[in-house]
Amino acid sequence: MAVVVNGRATATIKATTAQELVEQARSQGVVMADLKFVDVPGLWQHFHVPIDELSSKSLAEGFGFDGSSIRGFQAIHESDMLLVPDLSTAFIDPFYQHPTLSLICEVRDPVSGQAYDRDPRHIARRAEAYLKATGIADVSYWGPEAEFFILDSARFDQNQHSGYYFIDSAEGFWNSGRDGTPNPGYRPRYKEGYFPVPPTDTVADVRAEIALTLEHVGVGVEVHHHEVATAGQAEVDLRFDSLTRMGDRVMLLKYVAKNVARKYGKTVTFMPKPIYGDNGSGMHTHQSLWKEGNNLFCDPSGYAGLSELARYYIGGLLHHGRALAAFCSPTTNSYKRLVPGFEAPVNLVYSKRNRSAAVRIPMYSQEPKAKRIEYRPPDPSANPYLAFAAMLMAGLDGIENRIDPGEPLDKDIYSLTPAELLALRSLPASLDEALEALRDDHQFLLKGGVFTRDFIDLWIDYKKQREVLAVGTRPHPWEFVLYFDV
Repeated sequence: MAVVVNGRATATIKATTAQELVEQARSQGVVMADLKFVDVPGLWQHFHVPIDELSSKSLAEGFGFDGSSIRGFQAIHESDMLLVPDLSTAFIDPFYQHPTLSLICEVRDPVSGQAYDRDPRHIARRAEAYLKATGIADVSYWGPEAEFFILDSARFDQNQHSGYYFIDSAEGFWNSGRDGTPNPGYRPRYKEGYFPVPPTDTVADVRAEIALTLEHVGVGVEVHHHEVATAGQAEVDLRFDSLTRMGDRVMLLKYVAKNVARKYGKTVTFMPKPIYGDNGSGMHTHQSLWKEGNNLFCDPSGYAGLSELARYYIGGLLHHGRALAAFCSPTTNSYKRLVPGFEAPVNLVYSKRNRSAAVRIPMYSQEPKAKRIEYRPPDPSANPYLAFAAMLMAGLDGIENRIDPGEPLDKDIYSLTPAELLALRSLPASLDEALEALRDDHQFLLKGGVFTRDFIDLWIDYKKQREVLAVGTRPHPWEFVLYFDV
């Protein structure tokens, strides 16, 4: 059914066949199709084809592209690849001038016709297939809470003789003393940005348009609000869905948030820690397993209403938590968020209600269908397909091997004595450490061919060369403060 966003008609499309898809698109005046797919680090790529190029044949066979130009994909001597649209992902894109049909695609090898092992979306689909094959459950449900900053500007560069970044927001508390322009004085103080009303919350309308646009393209939103940090930190919580579909929805959230912000003359970053001394952005991820319509995580007689199976699932997450960090907190910047003192879940423990634990069991509702666990280390720099698939595989390994998570820790972790803290396992302190943990602990990811050794090696090598080494070999501005006068 057609709806209106900012005065323009848009619509979701429900088609079971390629012919139905093309007919519905034409009936709504579509002139272009936008084929989107995700690269290995987790950014959408795309190209357009005219609507006349869409047919039952072309949608089934796919559209060719150069895989050697995509990060993490093919070498130049084997560059030809195919994009095959998933018809269930169709919607009318609200951001183009000309009516455009958006389709999320998977990548295939044109020679074998098989799905491409390095396609992150295909890895997510393999994880869902493995879950069903185990017989443990028939579906997993996922509900991420994505945090991000809505800023007014961002400038950055680094070269042989200089390195800098400047970000700004009229809402940033650092502008409280600004002179020369009108200064209203209402700004969230550092670490006090949780839930203020306007005029202190200056980006409520931007968030609302992000949420409404997501709803109009078929993505359910449960809530949006200002987050803890100053300078327009926001959170949008997506209504739960199955694993691959939720990966699609996180990609859509990023796409919609960035484009809506652009309309307001602002910019959005999902970088985990863009502001020093204030809270970073996480992507706390709620998850549960279901079979034949029953929530397998629920047992009213268990701790926090959890079943034994759920406890083993938690055991898997905690046991493999250090390796999971390579996919769930996959940037060097992630580890500037994962430090004590900022609600950062750096310790691999679980608890009901405690937000300083890596795993929290929400206690908002006693309804059996609402029982779930929340894994808190992930951040929104993650490729959602890979992060969700890796978490599922860790949880299933916990169930299959009956990994006991130990006793819950129902007290403030940061009030523990040094001796008590030493007894706790913690997340890696850097991306390099996380990648080494993945190198040592990845067998659980290989089950059912969900991840491959080739992909694990690719991920480790790519991250070490393109990110760890690239950041580690560049002088940092604070090093001049510390060492210029040595």
